Amino acid sequence: MASRTHDINGLQKAAILLIVLGPEKAAKIFKHLKEDEIESLTLEIANTRSVSPQVKDDVVDEFYEVCLAQQYIAEGGISYAKDLLEKALGPEKAIEVIGKLTASLQVRPFEFVRKTDASQLLNFIQEEHPQTIALILSYLSPGQAATIIGGLTPDKQTDVAKRIAQMDRTSPDVIKEVENVLEQKLASLVNQDYTIVGGVDSIVDILNTVDRGTEKHIMETLEIEEPELADEIRKKMFVFEDILSLDGRSIQRVLKEVDNNELAIALKASNEDVKNVIFSNLSKRLSVMIQEDMEFMGPVRMKDVEDAQQKIVNIIRKLEDSGEIIISRGGGDELIV
Repeated sequence: MASRTHDINGLQKAAILLIVLGPEKAAKIFKHLKEDEIESLTLEIANTRSVSPQVKDDVVDEFYEVCLAQQYIAEGGISYAKDLLEKALGPEKAIEVIGKLTASLQVRPFEFVRKTDASQLLNFIQEEHPQTIALILSYLSPGQAATIIGGLTPDKQTDVAKRIAQMDRTSPDVIKEVENVLEQKLASLVNQDYTIVGGVDSIVDILNTVDRGTEKHIMETLEIEEPELADEIRKKMFVFEDILSLDGRSIQRVLKEVDNNELAIALKASNEDVKNVIFSNLSKRLSVMIQEDMEFMGPVRMKDVEDAQQKIVNIIRKLEDSGEIIISRGGGDELIV
């Protein structure tokens, strides 16, 4: 039977779905939406007068099918989802549902690669051009990318890391060409919009996950070849709030190196979790003193706060380099007992 929702746009379908779900479930969904999306949906719901039971059923069915497709894609990739949906809905309906999903949710390119074991993928791509490897790693999870970049030769590690950091926008034609090598079936489903990929944040995520030896090699080489890029990466590799990931002994060791006035300024704009963990690792007397300093120093420029926080981050990195503290990370770091 043909669907009765062909003449209804996406906003109208979303409004009908929320009406069907009821106010409690709709309120939970609103918590995950942006303000402009909430405003548009609220207005559309308010303007929805009457909807036939058949249309309501069609909207719910369509939503269920898209959710089912998304679940199958998460479990095994687009090809896996297509096979299961064909069995459940028939070939035409399966293609229609996956088409809606890739258009509306923008399924990431190389989705099938994200389901592949990283060590197997390393064997498959390690002889590829560094730019090809960089493009693929930019779409993987930091953990997968860390395993692969850690298995490359030292000279290729730095080259790939640099290419990921400097990558900006990649043409869909280039993505298609690479995907054709890895997975022919996925090429026809790639979103045609230019895709923002890579960048400094991407390589920071990878370096924060890779083993310390690989990270040090890449950073030391980048400091020689691309000092400005290396500095930008290093500033983002351990932010002040990451102090929450340190154990109490490490925090106490760091605080011994920190000037009390700098600490008071750094904590001025910190969240409560950071403040609590810092104060809990100071003596009661010193904790009270620093809190009083924060109270009486008055307004502080955000730049001064950021500078003070960066000084503390630099101390943390220095202590890690000397082996006095350990920052928890994936890859080759082993627990010392």
